[in-house]
Amino acid sequence: MGNTCRKPVCHDSSPSLFGSTNTQSNIKQTSDSPDQKTDSKTSSSNDDKSISKDVKSFSFNDLKEATRNFRQENLIGEGGFGFVYKGWIDENTGAPTKPGNGIVVAIKKLKPESFQGHKEWLAEVNYLGQLHHENLVKLIGYCSEGKNRLLVYEFMQKGSLENHLFRKGVQPISWMTRISIAIGVARGLAFLHSLDANVIYRDLKASNILLDSDFNANLSDFGLARDGPTGDNTHVSTRIIGTHGYAAPEYVATGHLTLRSDVYSFGVVLLELLTGRRVVEDDRQVYTEETLVDWAMPFLSDSRRILRIMDTKLGGQYSKKGAQAAAALVLKCLNTDPKHRPTMVNVLAALEALHSSNSFPKKPKSGTDNHNSVPRTPKSGTENHHPTKHSSHHHLHKSIANTTRKH
Repeated sequence: MGNTCRKPVCHDSSPSLFGSTNTQSNIKQTSDSPDQKTDSKTSSSNDDKSISKDVKSFSFNDLKEATRNFRQENLIGEGGFGFVYKGWIDENTGAPTKPGNGIVVAIKKLKPESFQGHKEWLAEVNYLGQLHHENLVKLIGYCSEGKNRLLVYEFMQKGSLENHLFRKGVQPISWMTRISIAIGVARGLAFLHSLDANVIYRDLKASNILLDSDFNANLSDFGLARDGPTGDNTHVSTRIIGTHGYAAPEYVATGHLTLRSDVYSFGVVLLELLTGRRVVEDDRQVYTEETLVDWAMPFLSDSRRILRIMDTKLGGQYSKKGAQAAAALVLKCLNTDPKHRPTMVNVLAALEALHSSNSFPKKPKSGTDNHNSVPRTPKSGTENHHPTKHSSHHHLHKSIANTTRKH
């Protein structure tokens, strides 16, 4: 993993359930919470008491068999959390099956030395065990046996958004699909923020957005999620942890976490969708502290210059009006004053209005490609990703209220 921060940092990246290791540096400071190291016997005995009954408990041996003893050939992702393997289980009983039988699942196995330890593992089980929405990845089950900590998810056929935006050799995703993905992400965040006990996702980035066979977006990896402020509280004070370039500046500076912190991260992701460029430089031989936001801001502030930063892989297949509207939304989400950022409900409404407008797609006139002169940017970088994913064929335009949270 590349270290893109000048200050020393600890890495706390978790893998896409169906992609490869993240390349962004993660910001992590000393925690004001108790030490994450927990006695395995004590934590294991307490896990089942707090985990939702809707989530199936798997034995370690069953998951070992489902992945063929965690064979290297079934490895589909790796990161700070641990390893992600492809496995096969019976759809009704959950029993391990032979490859090609039953359903395909993604099995995430925690490394004992992982920064994202038992506390984050349990947070992910509890959040995804209680929250159900078409734009959140489905947690099928877990394993808490001795020192073993595993999670079992639906398999996402198209892999992570990171794969499709930045991996060389992958078919570029269209402008309309990009906006649809943004809508799915916005809908997932709007759902989390609109709960009576709202939830701050805190780790939005391209590698945590998973795509099913229809390119519907699903938020994954809830290990860093936190309950939002309650009562008269305006923020949650917490350790500073996240990915460089995605984390809101006021959160990095103070540790004060709010719902608008997620809005900033969404603005960064939307900017990646527009430009097709990574949030940080990924060339290990070229050091830079400049982020995509730093580079793009002068262009975002001038609607006449927006087309200069649009992803050249789009081949001009988008409307100028649509690009300018999306860029204006990015600018609002990236406001340095969190109070002036829109809510995710308002972001979602703006994206749906853009999607329903006649802003798709518009072919450039012959010989008038607006991308011949593209300004220098942080390099995109490449990495080996494994495109994968199970589908959850939901339409992106269902109400965010079509969800449940169990207490």
